Amino acid sequence: MTGTAFWLLLGMIIGALGGVAGWLVYARLRADAARGQAEEILADARREAETIKKEADLHAKEEALRRREAIDAEVEAARRQIRDDERRLEKRSDLLDGKLELIGKKEREFESVQRFLAEQQEELNRRNAEVKQIIVEQREALHRQAQLGPEEARAVLLKRVEEDLRHELGGMILKHDQALRETAQQRSREVLATAIQRYAAAHTAETTVSTVDIPTDDMKGRIIGREGRNIRAFEKATGVDVIVDDTPGIVIVTGFDNVRREVAKIALEKLIQDGRIHPTRIEEVVRETQEEMEQHIRRVGSAAAQEANVPGLHDKLIEYLGRLKFRTSYSQNVLRHSIEVAFLTGLLAEEIGLDGAIGRRCGLLHDIGKAADHEMEGGHPVIGAELTKRYGERKEVVHAALGHHDDLRPETPYTVLVAAADAISASRPGARRETLEKYVRRLEELEALACGFPGVEQAYAVQAGREIRVIADSHRLTDEDAAKLCRDIARAVQEQLTYPGEVKVTVLRETRNVEFAR
Repeated sequence: MTGTAFWLLLGMIIGALGGVAGWLVYARLRADAARGQAEEILADARREAETIKKEADLHAKEEALRRREAIDAEVEAARRQIRDDERRLEKRSDLLDGKLELIGKKEREFESVQRFLAEQQEELNRRNAEVKQIIVEQREALHRQAQLGPEEARAVLLKRVEEDLRHELGGMILKHDQALRETAQQRSREVLATAIQRYAAAHTAETTVSTVDIPTDDMKGRIIGREGRNIRAFEKATGVDVIVDDTPGIVIVTGFDNVRREVAKIALEKLIQDGRIHPTRIEEVVRETQEEMEQHIRRVGSAAAQEANVPGLHDKLIEYLGRLKFRTSYSQNVLRHSIEVAFLTGLLAEEIGLDGAIGRRCGLLHDIGKAADHEMEGGHPVIGAELTKRYGERKEVVHAALGHHDDLRPETPYTVLVAAADAISASRPGARRETLEKYVRRLEELEALACGFPGVEQAYAVQAGREIRVIADSHRLTDEDAAKLCRDIARAVQEQLTYPGEVKVTVLRETRNVEFAR
């Protein structure tokens, strides 16, 4: 029993030791598992923290983007407000200029009235002196008449009665002259009202933008060309600005010269229809379109002469007349304005008993100088008078073109009628807007200034006058000369012209070599 108890006790001790060892192993495994789980939890926590950080960064960026868009919207609204304020200021400036001109006119009239009153006062003083002298002489004569005989007294009395009748006759003449003047004024109003009622033409306002429809938006890429060579060649050949943006189905052609813009629009439509768009083809199509435009201008001039019933015009005058279709004055189409003035002048002439055919001829050609004012020196009245005289028009037509702005004393009644018809046509509600005329004049000044430099072949004002593109003669100028030319033009624009913002000057110099294989 003692041996058995020993082994039993030993077994129990060994079992207890084994249990303790097992428990230690189990505790260690649980510790390792807990440590792994803790590490996994830490890794998950790190990943979640990284995710939260990224979401916070994204949220911060989105918030910054929203704030930036809000700020951009506020800036754009401020810019629009500034542009509106500028337009309002420009309108107010134009109104002030008109008021200043009216004040100057009233001052001149006031000075004229003052001079007239001073002359009348001087004449009245002289008459008073004469009356006083006559009274003295009459008193002396009375003293002498007291000693006159019957015949002598009768002669003195008849002489005095004759003088009294002469004064009464002068008063009657003045009275009838005033009545005749009032009658003439009333009759002139009736004549003008009748002419205006018998002819009322619609007035047009030209724009500076044309749109060209394209079949697909893929055509925009072909119009632009590789690295933009096609669009550059097209803009260089036509002198307009082509805008290719995200607007579906159209391409915008913009330019202040209506002839150039129409040529560019037709040429671009031909290129889109043809499908072959490359620099050489572009130059060919633009050249063909320019020739077609010249023929179109002649047809338009002939149609205008026929519409106004003015036959027998010289071919050159018909061509100049057709060019007026692409010219605006204060946004009023000059050709339609000339036709309207022709009809009004003819009606006014017939109302007062003059030749209506001569009146229509004078009215149709009164602004012909505007078609050549970029080719000849002087204002359009002087140019128009020179052109009409050169091509065999009668003196009434020449004088009407020269004096329809009241710059000189009228020599024929037709000049007065043309001036009246011109004022009627220009004063129709909505017929003219001065802002567009100023805008076009500024672009013309830009082009004229650039063309005045030696070595310049062509100059085009684009981007609404914010850029002037100059085509330099590669045979006369080197690259260094072109760089100097660019600086000189920019300096001249800055010193001589007035413009909003800034004007970009781009000088293009290209050397082109052409050979033929035969």
